[in-house]
Amino acid sequence: MEQQSYVIIDETGIHARPATMLVQTASKFESDVQLEYNAKKVNLKSIMGVMSLGVGKDAEITIYADGSDEKEAIAAITEVLSKEGLTK
Repeated sequence: MEQQSYVIIDETGIHARPATMLVQTASKFESDVQLEYNAKKVNLKSIMGVMSLGVGKDAEITIYADGSDEKEAIAAITEVLSKEGLTK
């Protein structure tokens, strides 16, 4: 299992557009990909799950990936978070 933590720097947090990008990216991988915020984990392949967390600015999140392509999944998600301006 791979995991990586991030701090959200975007003023609006993880809102609809970046959440959609994260879900689309996570869905490309076979691995089970989870997003944890405030001790609650959701499937990162579920837009409703991601939006239900209400991740705001300065939130600390952790992404977990478990499976055959877990390293690639974490790398791709890290790239999306950075490209969308959610993390540094």
